[in-house]
Amino acid sequence: MKSRVFLKLAGAFLLVIAVTTAILDWGVRRSWERGRTEEIKQSLRRKAELVALRVQHDRSLPLQQLVDQEASAAEARVTVIDAEGKVLADSEAAAGEMENHAARPEFAAALKGEVGSAVRPSRTVGVDFLYIAVAVPNGAVRLAHPLSALRESLAEIRRELLVATLWAVLVATLLAILFAAVVARRLRRIVHFAERIAEGDLGARLDEATLNDEIAQVTAALDSTARKLEESFRAIEVSRSQLQALLENMPDIVLAVSPDRRLQWANPRFEEAFGMAPRLQQPLVESVRDPRLLDAVEAALRDGAPQTVRGLSLLPGRTYSVSVAPLPGSGAVVILQDISEVERVEKTRRDFIANVSHELRTPLTSIQGYVETLIDQDAGRDSRFLDVIRKNAVRMSQLTEDLLTLARVESGEHKLDLRPVAVADLVHEAEEQHRDLVARRKIILRVEAVVAREVAADRGAVQQVFTNLIDNAAKYSPEGAEITVGAVEKDGAVEFFVRDTGPGIASEHHARLFERFYRVDVSRSRESGGTGLGLAIVKHIVRNHGGNVRVESEVGRGSSFYFTLPIAKAASVNS
Repeated sequence: MKSRVFLKLAGAFLLVIAVTTAILDWGVRRSWERGRTEEIKQSLRRKAELVALRVQHDRSLPLQQLVDQEASAAEARVTVIDAEGKVLADSEAAAGEMENHAARPEFAAALKGEVGSAVRPSRTVGVDFLYIAVAVPNGAVRLAHPLSALRESLAEIRRELLVATLWAVLVATLLAILFAAVVARRLRRIVHFAERIAEGDLGARLDEATLNDEIAQVTAALDSTARKLEESFRAIEVSRSQLQALLENMPDIVLAVSPDRRLQWANPRFEEAFGMAPRLQQPLVESVRDPRLLDAVEAALRDGAPQTVRGLSLLPGRTYSVSVAPLPGSGAVVILQDISEVERVEKTRRDFIANVSHELRTPLTSIQGYVETLIDQDAGRDSRFLDVIRKNAVRMSQLTEDLLTLARVESGEHKLDLRPVAVADLVHEAEEQHRDLVARRKIILRVEAVVAREVAADRGAVQQVFTNLIDNAAKYSPEGAEITVGAVEKDGAVEFFVRDTGPGIASEHHARLFERFYRVDVSRSRESGGTGLGLAIVKHIVRNHGGNVRVESEVGRGSSFYFTLPIAKAASVNS
C-alpha cells in the first residue's frame, strides 16, 4: 500500500511537470522564433528601402559595385531586378547566369507597390533565405538574409532551454517526491486509524492540528466521528450492561428467539427452572417443547403482534403465563412468569367461595321453607317479621347461587357446549323467556334488528347472559319503559345488545361495572334484591366464548349493554 500511494502521487506530479515543461518549451521556442523572424524582416525592409534610394539616385558607381557595397554594409544579399524579371546585379552570383525572377512572389508584390516578402531555399546558393523586395523605377531591389544563423541561434536557445528545463524537472521531481512522501505518510496514518477503528479501538485519534489543508479537515472529521462513536458505544454498552443485569436478575424466565425460530439467549432463571443449560443457537423446540408456547412464538413472528398464553404446565406442579412480544426485524422476546402461587391462591379462593356457598345453600333453603310454612299457618296474624326473614333468606339463597355460578365460570369447570346456533333463535328465545317478567313490571320488551347469522355458542350460557342483562334493565327501569334486544354483525363477529330507557349510568362507573359486588347505587341495589354478581357472571361467560362485553350509557338517557360472539364455522366445535 505504501509503494502504491507513493508511486501514484509521484507519478502524477512528474506527469504534470513533464507536460508543463513540454508546453513551455514549445511555446517559448515558437514565440522567440516568430519574434526574431519579425525583427529580421523589419531590419531587411529598412535596409531594402535605403538600397532602393541609392540605386535610384547614385550614378557615380557601376550598378554591380554599388550592389556589392550595399550588401557588405547591410550584411545581406542584394539583388537588382528590372521590370521584366531580369537580374541586373547580384552580390553573390553572376547576374547573367541567374534565371528570370518574374515569378518570384516577393518580386511580384513589389511591382504592385507593396513590400514583398517570402521564405524559401535559394536555387542559386541552396540555403533557406528570407527575401524582402521593394519597388524602384522600372524594377525592384531585393534583399535576402540567410536563415541558417537564425536556425543556429534557435538551436542554441533550445539547448539552453533544455538544460534549464532538466534542472527544473530535477528540482521539481525532488520536491514532488518529498511532497508525495509527506502526503503518503499522512494517508497511511489515516488508513492505520481506520484499521484501528475497524478492530474496535474507538480511542484511536489523528492529530493534524498544525495543518489546515483538505487532508487535515478529513482527519478532523474522522476524529470527531470516532469521538462520537466512542461516546455512543459507551452509552450503548452501559445500557446493555444495565439491561443484561436487569434481565439476569428478573424472577421470570426470559428468552430471545431469532427470526428463524432459534434460541439466541436465555437468562439464568431458565437453567434454574428446567435444570439444564439452554441450547443456544439451536431451534427453540429443542429447549422448550410445549406446543402452545411454540404456537404463540410462531404467531408473534408471523403476525407481528404480541401473544399471551396462561396456564402452561411446562414443569410438574408449576404453572406459567407466557408473553411473546415481536422485536422489529429481529425475532421475539419470550417471558415465562411463574404464576403457580397466584393460581393456587385463586383456586383456594374459588374453592372457599364454592364450599361456603354450597354449605349455606342447605340451611338457607330450610330457613326459607320453615318461614314460608309459618307465614301460611299464621296467615291471619301480623307476619311482617316473618316476611322480612323470608325476603332476606331468598336474597341470601340467590347470592349463594350466583357465587357458585361465578366460581364455576371463573374456574372453567363448567365446559361450554359450543354449537352453531342461529342468532334469531337466541334473541327470540330470550324475548319469550322474559315476557312474563317484564309484563309483571309493566315494561315493554321488543326485538329490533336481528342479523341472519349463526354463532358458536352454548345456548344455555347465552340465555343466562340475556337473563342477567334483561333482569338488570327491568329492575332499574320505571313502569312503561321500553327494553330492546337485538343483534348486528360487526368486525367479523355478531354483537348482541340490550337497551333500556332507565336513569342511565354515569361515565365514571363504566370501567368497574363488571367487577364483583360493584354497585352504582348501593341502597337501590339492595332494595331491588341484586347481588352485585350478575354483570361479573356475564363478563366471564362471554369471555369463555371468545367475545367481549361493553357498556354505553349517559345519565338520564338509558343504558346499552353489548356482548359479542364469534360467527360459527362450517363445522360445529365442542369444548
